[in-house]
Amino acid sequence: MNRLLVLETIIQLKSFTKAAEVLGYTQSSVSQMVAGLEKEFGIQILKRSRTGVSLTPEGEEIYPYIVQALRQYQALQERAASLKGLETGTVRIGAITSVSCYWLPPLFKAFQEKYPNIEFVLQQGDFGMIVDWLKRGEIDFGLMTSEYGDGLNKVVLHETEMKAYLPSKHPLAKLDKVPIEKMQDDPFILVEGGGYSEPLAAFEKAGAKADVRYRIQDDYTIMAMVEAGLGIAILSELVGTRTDFDVVEKSVVPAVKRPVAVVYRDKETLPIASQHFIDFMIEHEKDLM
Repeated sequence: MNRLLVLETIIQLKSFTKAAEVLGYTQSSVSQMVAGLEKEFGIQILKRSRTGVSLTPEGEEIYPYIVQALRQYQALQERAASLKGLETGTVRIGAITSVSCYWLPPLFKAFQEKYPNIEFVLQQGDFGMIVDWLKRGEIDFGLMTSEYGDGLNKVVLHETEMKAYLPSKHPLAKLDKVPIEKMQDDPFILVEGGGYSEPLAAFEKAGAKADVRYRIQDDYTIMAMVEAGLGIAILSELVGTRTDFDVVEKSVVPAVKRPVAVVYRDKETLPIASQHFIDFMIEHEKDLM
């Protein structure tokens, strides 16, 4: 199992040297373990280039099975630990930026007060990336919209409102609420959803069409662009909670909602720590903004 862990770390860091440093091995030992795996499987798994280390086509084929084996072994270890009365383990989460920034820190803190030996690994991405990570077994569960990801199990934690963000001197900034059809006349800055977009769905439902000029993954880059007068945007209300951008936040008519959910494949096969953290979030859903 150590060889599989070494291989996963090399892929994540794209480097034999960095993987050896993180795992506490010599680079020679890391190379020998990979060579042993390649000999055992009878294929070349990794290739080196100027940009780092990557999977060969054959490696791409078997890598999801390697990740799955590691997660199952992790679940086995945590189950054994729980039977001894220990709550240890790693929780691997994929989340959209607004949720990872505003919801997770206080939840992490409260959970670790109860289970101080739990570790968290957080990956930030759009909806499409999170679904891909789930399918490949790279994360235990995702925190994203419940409107996307066919075939996955979902538990809605909270419904957040998505607001219009406008330059401070924009004509629409004088309105109490912004009709979505009035937003189609301005350049629109779209937060990249990776397959689904609540704002675009809202425009379509209203019989309007956004004039999308920019597609950006980072919410705060979008806020800076709105401040600079490059366009307008519709983002989660969480984004405007702790920022000092010179922009105006307004509700949209009709209201644009985002049902944020815990998304996973099969809860029963998740590591024990992740099962506990999911239950913990559900129990504390009333504390979420």
